[in-house]
Amino acid sequence: MSILQAGDKAPSFTTTAVGGDYGKGTPLNLSDLKGTPVILYFYPKDDTPGCTTQACGIRESWNAIKGSGAALFGVSIDSAKSHEKFISKFDLPFPLLSDTDKSIVEAYGVWVEKSMYGKKYMGTERTTFVIDSKGKIAAIFPKVKPAEHAVIILKALKELKG
Repeated sequence: MSILQAGDKAPSFTTTAVGGDYGKGTPLNLSDLKGTPVILYFYPKDDTPGCTTQACGIRESWNAIKGSGAALFGVSIDSAKSHEKFISKFDLPFPLLSDTDKSIVEAYGVWVEKSMYGKKYMGTERTTFVIDSKGKIAAIFPKVKPAEHAVIILKALKELKG
């Protein structure tokens, strides 16, 4: 599989969106969002320290992100039920996508070998994709630092508008 780059067509997917305008779970296909810029931020796991910092940072910048007209989705391999708990616990106003079969993380190339305390394992690399209104990848931000993520998103949205 080739590595995605800016300018590539964003891989399509169908999954369950939880939270925000999607309630307790609504099927979503990327093509449903054609004509709208999309931010997909991939994160390792609900309710872990780094992922919570990242999600809460986005929550604090939510009005500016939503005001840009872009659709934003967090994506992890957690279940819809796990997403519901995470959203409720931290009052997250945006939807999360459940990728339990790992098809989205694999299509976007963020399911990678990681290492912690000398042990190797497979997991999701914290990466953000900005997709323009035509379905092309406008920018990719790999290995995002959770505390800086919201600022990166806002800057990318500003650049997308030109």
